[in-house]
Amino acid sequence: MTTTARETVLGRVRDALTLARPAEVTVPRAYRTGRTLPDDERLALFVDRLADYKAQVRTCTTDRAPAVIADALHEHGVRRAGAPADLDAAWLAGYDGEVQWDSPAVPARRLGELDGVVTASAAGCAETGTIFLDGGPGQGRRALSLVPDLHVCVVDLSSVVPGVPEAVARLVPERPTTLISGPSATSDIELERVEGVHGPRTLVVVIRTDS
Repeated sequence: MTTTARETVLGRVRDALTLARPAEVTVPRAYRTGRTLPDDERLALFVDRLADYKAQVRTCTTDRAPAVIADALHEHGVRRAGAPADLDAAWLAGYDGEVQWDSPAVPARRLGELDGVVTASAAGCAETGTIFLDGGPGQGRRALSLVPDLHVCVVDLSSVVPGVPEAVARLVPERPTTLISGPSATSDIELERVEGVHGPRTLVVVIRTDS
């Protein structure tokens, strides 16, 4: 019986896959978790890391948050701001511009017409200055926080934890997660920093210290 080249190749591939099938390996998951820091130390470390990433940081109490958010939007000339449909409307009470409440019916390309966006967040990591969004209440879809050029993100100090394992533990695994470490930037081309390539060029973080 004559064997064709095709049969020969497929036979070799089949044999290779059989031989290369790895044995089951148990991966250790004993990550260091449960660390804590006093509020003042967590806040100072988080703010320091955010500043390293060139994010603009503002701290305030909950009752001052609407005024601080409005000041940030006005300072950056935002005339049309986007917001998730379930964002607390009181957060934008001090803003006198147009607010577009987002919905799945709004095409992603239309989000580029917004001057900025305001969202909540799921968690923050003090050691890395990273903010986590997982599509939970007040956070909206991923495109909403990635397309507009300005992102005003409200972070509750109570959601800021020391390290990445503690932050990941606060997330809902089934939700799409966005990690934000400062404004979007890259230095891939001739090591020159270029901002706004993969997301917002400007990130303003409003930290509610009494939450």
